[in-house]
Parts: sequence; structure tokens; C-alpha cells
Amino acid sequence: MSPSPAPAVVAEVTERIRRRSRAGRRAYLDRIHADAERADSRTRLSCANLAHAFAASPESERLAVLKAARPNLGIVTAYNDVLSAHRPYEDYPAVIRDEARRGGASAQVAGGTPAMCDGVTQGTVGMELSLFSRDVIAMSTAIALSHDVYDAALLMGICDKIVPGMLIGALSAGHVPCVFVPAGPMGSGIANAAKAKVREAYVRGDASRDELLAVEQQAYHSAGTCTFYGTANSNQVLLEAMGLHVPGAAFVPPYSPLRDALTRQAVRTALQVRAGGDRFTPIGELVDERSIVNALVTLLATGGSTNHLIHWVAVARAAGIVFDWSDVDQLSGVVPLLARIYPNGQADINDFERAGGTGFVLRELLDLGLLHADVPTVNAGGLAAQALRPELVEGGLRFAAPPAETPDAAVLRGGADPFDTTGGLALIAGNLGRAVIKVAAVAPEHRVIEAPAFVADSQDEVAAAFQRGDLDRDVLVVVRFQGPRANGMPELHRLTAILGVLQSAGHRVALVTDGRMSGASGRIPAAIHLTPEAAVGGPCAKLRTGDLIRLDANAGTIDVLAVDLEQRTRARWDGPHPLGLGRDLFAGMRASVTGAEQGACSWLPFTDDLDPAAADNTTYRRDLVTQ
Repeated sequence: MSPSPAPAVVAEVTERIRRRSRAGRRAYLDRIHADAERADSRTRLSCANLAHAFAASPESERLAVLKAARPNLGIVTAYNDVLSAHRPYEDYPAVIRDEARRGGASAQVAGGTPAMCDGVTQGTVGMELSLFSRDVIAMSTAIALSHDVYDAALLMGICDKIVPGMLIGALSAGHVPCVFVPAGPMGSGIANAAKAKVREAYVRGDASRDELLAVEQQAYHSAGTCTFYGTANSNQVLLEAMGLHVPGAAFVPPYSPLRDALTRQAVRTALQVRAGGDRFTPIGELVDERSIVNALVTLLATGGSTNHLIHWVAVARAAGIVFDWSDVDQLSGVVPLLARIYPNGQADINDFERAGGTGFVLRELLDLGLLHADVPTVNAGGLAAQALRPELVEGGLRFAAPPAETPDAAVLRGGADPFDTTGGLALIAGNLGRAVIKVAAVAPEHRVIEAPAFVADSQDEVAAAFQRGDLDRDVLVVVRFQGPRANGMPELHRLTAILGVLQSAGHRVALVTDGRMSGASGRIPAAIHLTPEAAVGGPCAKLRTGDLIRLDANAGTIDVLAVDLEQRTRARWDGPHPLGLGRDLFAGMRASVTGAEQGACSWLPFTDDLDPAAADNTTYRRDLVTQ
């Protein structure tokens, strides 16, 4: 058998990204190196500045901190107790301060960031703030670190927009070493398949609201991350693949002795990589094109959230690195699918962890030569050490190799026997534009559909058509004017149960939209993040109900058939109405945001390749990029 070309493809994609990013990356590194070479802020700042910064510090350590004789850690927290995943963070600052003092350091809560729960806002107008909350979180993180009195930072965030937002914000202060501190998942509740059945029964009118609420409470029942493999848990896998966590920290339950030990280890790790520490590793150097590719490969191998084909584009651009969906598609062609976690299977994240978890996946991908093993990480030992799993032995923390064979091959498999030979996400392109699809979650028999379109400008229109029986047929549902420029690109999770009912009735059904779907979306073929979006003249703005559309996830194509779109005028879009619930405050972001494939950034990316002819939905020019 001939050698696998897969490692060569990973190397080719990485080198292409490096070449494309050369100027922007060089400018970014020059900037953070200049920041790192400045005198320590505690000798550079004025006495009044310093007195303000440490006025509330314990008197016993204040003088040592002021004279830079004692390391100081900044804490950026996304704590609130609306998000179950973030509820455990309430007690973390006290633990971190205690461990810092044990290590001869101090720690301060530098600032907080917003943290909205997409599970609460799904299907409501609040969801139109969700994507932009990522950039608000990035700005909040940057504000926290702007005090510039920290030798390293601990970032406490888990959920959908929070991790990429914090990462973007941290990269804006890229000379600062950073360690992410997770909190772990809630225990397993009702099986995801059973929950989905009741949701569909409710949509059909066969289950009451009380019955649905009882099931939802069984699914979401305690502190910790939701247990399906959506965006939040994908965040955690990507952070581990990038070496920004203590190894194996992602999926240890909250309020457990091992969780406490991992949080304390995160503090010790931050002290090792801090400015002046034994292994000074600023986050702007750690996040390079190799670590970005490692994150993408791991995302594909685990069938993770489509949202990261927006978020990680933005993360990369914050570090002067440029990749696009074609790069991801090429990687997907050679990365095997190693995990089946809901919605890409029936297991939940706790099943995944018991089967070997992220450490097992990283070990297998390293053995296949699909990850860059030579990347820096916050942990000594590099990426190989990142593949280890934590355990408590006689009260102490140690790291051991993952199992040689997974104990549950229905959830996790090795590289020699994958679930599929290609990754979980794919590019779809044609005369309607470019989109992405979570192909791994779609059964092979549903991956190709040719059907008349039903064209809507909102989820409400689709729901009304469903209730009238207008969708009781083979149908390709198009929901447009849902992109970043139109209304902030909300997730259209309300459609999941509706389309599931139609498919369960035997119809061939698919979705096309310039909006997003939840990271928990799955079995319905969905070409999402369609770009250019309708609000800036994308072809989908010219579609009409009844147009014949062909979506072929196997071939990676999406086209409207037998229609000359050039001869049509586009549908009118007057903007999201009514405003309110904070949406009016985000008008500036909607006006300046880039397209989905450019990361949906409302800020000016630190890159050098911005070509208005290629980057749709863009208001800035190449010559405006900071150099």
C-alpha cells in the first residue's frame, strides 16, 4: 500500500496559509515583540498609576507586587449564573488567588466579559446579538488586559462566542502569556435522541408544552456545559489541540477534586509561562499557522461545530493569519472522522471522555502525522504532552497516556479504523455562492437533494408555512437575509424540529441559508453561512419560491437550475424590524461587519490580504490595514 498523502496535504495547506499570511503575520509579531520588550509596567508606570492598580491588594503583598518582585496574574472571567457552564466560575478567583500566593505570586480579577446563553435566546430576537457578542467579549478582554500590569493571564470562558471572543481579545495583547481555565460538563441527562423526538412531537402538536418542558429540564439540569457536541464543547477540544489548556482539562466535571486540581495546575502553568518565567510563551507566538491548522484538523476529526468556520477565521486574523473555507475543505478530504458525538452520533460528551476523550484523538492524529507536533504549548512537553489525561493519585495530580484501545468503539475510534475517511465539515459552492455543511451528521441517503425551493425571509415565515401544510412535500427551504450585515446572523435553531418532522414523514428536505444553525444541528442537510449574503446582493436574494435547487453534499455543489439569476432583480430588504432589546446598539457592527468566510469581524483584522473584490461584505480597504 502506498504511503498516505494526508500528512503532505496538511503540510501543503499550512504552507499556503503561511505564504498568504506572511505580511500580516510579520506586522503582528513585530507589534507584540515591541510590547514585550518594553520595561515592566510596574517600573514604567507612574506612581499614581501603580497605586490605583494595587490599592485593594492585601497589604502583605502590595509592596512586593509594586516593585515587580512578585509576579502578578490577571484573571478575565465570563462568570454569570445564567450559563450553566459558567456557574462554577463564581468560586474560581478565590482558588486562583490562593494558588498564586502558594507560588509566591498574586492574582487579580482584571475584568469581566458578557456571556450570553444561546440556549436561552434561540428563536428570539436576542439571538440577533449573539454573533456580535463575540466581538464585544473580545473588546472586554482587551479592556481588562489594557491595565498592563500582568505577567500572565488566566481566561475563564467556555461557551459559544465566549472562547473565540476571549481568544481574539487576548491576541490583541499578544505579548501576554495566557492559559484558559475550563469548568467541565454537567452530568448526562436524557438521551439526545429522546429529547429530539419530543421536540418534533411538540411541533406536530402531539406533545404538550408541559411535556416538552419536562424533557428539556432532564437535558439541562445542573451546573456545567451542555453535554451535546455543539459549539461550546467544540471550543474546548480546539483549545486543547492548540495547547492552551492544562492537558485533559476540558471534560472533567465541575465541583470535583480533579477539577480543583486542574484549576490549581492552570495557575502553576501560568506562572511557568509568564513574563520572566521558566518558559515564557506569549499567546501571540503560541497561536501561529501550525496551531490554527491543528485546531482545524481536530475539529474535522471530531465532527465539531460549523460555527468555528466563522470563529476560527476571526481568531486567525487577530493573529495576522488568513485561511478560508477552501483550506478547511482540503483538510477535510484527508482527515478521518474519529468521533461520533451528538449530533454526529448518539453519545454525549461524557461518553466521549470515558471512551478516551481529546487525549485519545490527539494521540491518534499525531500518530497519523496530521498534526504539527513541534508547536509551542502552555505545557512543558509540547503537543505530545497535550495528549495525556489527568488523574489524581494519592491526592496528587499526574498525567497518563490515553488508553491504547478505546473502550467504546461506537463513540471513538483509532486512526486505523475511523468512522469515515474524511472529516465532518465540507465546503459547498455553486451559482448560489459558497456555504458550509456538517456532512458527517447527515446520513448518506440524505446528502443529495433536488427539489423546488420555498423562499422565506425569516424563521417565522417557515413556521407559518409548515402550519399551513405548504411544506408537506419534497422541499428545499431557503431562509435569507439572515447574514451578519442583515441582522447579526442569528442561529436558526427553531427550524431544526420543523425540518426534522418533514424528513421523518418521508420527504426529501434540506436548508439553505446565509444565517447560522446551532452547533447542535445535524441530520437535515443544511448549506449554511451562504456567502455573499442576501443583504449585500448575494444570489439568494434573487431566488423565488418554486425555483429548482440541487444540493449535492457529496460533490460539494449547490446550484439553482434552469434560472438566469442575472435577469432578475433582488428582493428588497429594509433591515431588521422592529429594533429594540439592544439591537439598535449594534447598528454600527452590522454596517461594518465582514462576510462569514472572512470571520464576520466588526473590527479591523490585522492581516494584509484584504481584497474587496474577493472579500464580500467588506467596508475597509487593503491600505487601511495597520502596518
